[in-house]
Amino acid sequence: MSRQNYRVLVAGGSGFIGSNLCRRLLEQGHEVLCVDNYFTGSRSNIADLIGNPRFEAMRHDVTFPLYVEVDRIFNLACPASPVHYQYDPVQTTKVSVLGAINMLGLAKRLKAPILQASTSEVYGDPTQHPQRESYWGNVNPIGRRACYDEGKRCAETLFFDYRRQHGLNVKVARIFNTYGPAMHPADGRVVSNFIVQALRGEPITIYGDGSQTRAFCYVDDLVEGLIRLMDTPPEVTGPVNLGNPGEFTIRELAEMVIRMTGSSSQLIMTALPADDPKQRRPDISKAQELLGGWTPKVPLEEGLASTIAYFREVLSGDEPQPLPHMAAEAYANARLRVAAPEAPRPDPAGRLRA
Repeated sequence: MSRQNYRVLVAGGSGFIGSNLCRRLLEQGHEVLCVDNYFTGSRSNIADLIGNPRFEAMRHDVTFPLYVEVDRIFNLACPASPVHYQYDPVQTTKVSVLGAINMLGLAKRLKAPILQASTSEVYGDPTQHPQRESYWGNVNPIGRRACYDEGKRCAETLFFDYRRQHGLNVKVARIFNTYGPAMHPADGRVVSNFIVQALRGEPITIYGDGSQTRAFCYVDDLVEGLIRLMDTPPEVTGPVNLGNPGEFTIRELAEMVIRMTGSSSQLIMTALPADDPKQRRPDISKAQELLGGWTPKVPLEEGLASTIAYFREVLSGDEPQPLPHMAAEAYANARLRVAAPEAPRPDPAGRLRA
């Protein structure tokens, strides 16, 4: 497909992935409308873009309709880490579902292609490994993570129903663990947690015994995959896994961060959060087939070096706020709720079970 210049809407454009996507789109010559309510996004992520004549920032909550004129829509609007999405779980579900409805309604009116940033969390605690797009998942629909997991699953349903019912050009990307510059120091993600704790010389907190695995994709690789998916013909809808298939245990990640930062931090084990998946790794064969051979290029150690350098700069200035939308005490309480295991539930015979 030949490269054209478009007016592109990025919902959630001041967030971690969104701001990196906005920057890449501008580099390609597009006009970018960044829409965000700054619940978890940060103006500092897009500060260097303000003043660019092809960039516009708009404060807006996607749970309300939006009336703009654009050629393409990337829907990335949603809190994406447990400490964020569990802080206000009802609003998280609203953002996923109502946000999808409003963005799809806009795309329908404009006859514009629209890409949904879904998540590997739709697979839950998977019984299939690695995870392929054909796998329907193993999700607890009433657990603490369900506001995000089921919200994203419902959004995917809406996208495909809009295609079947209205012929809309939709794309669905299932994003696996992503890291890199523009992460918030207090977003609760494992990479940012470990790096910030190591740079501060604090104990590194590992949930569980550290044997659970994740696959970490550098943000530049992820953004390239999103843009390639948007550029595909209308018959390519997804869902498509986007992530790095390289698999590491959480303990391996912690030890790598300690070594690369030169930190004296010690490892501390604590309770595993409820419904935390034990294994997570994408099968990206579909992405490689449909997206011109797309494959992540940045090795974990190289990506960590850039991310550590970013956090060194961030932490060398004024102490970052715990979270853009909550006070330090509320943030600490939310962290405790995220880490706490579920209370025992009665089974059908009335007996308690863990």
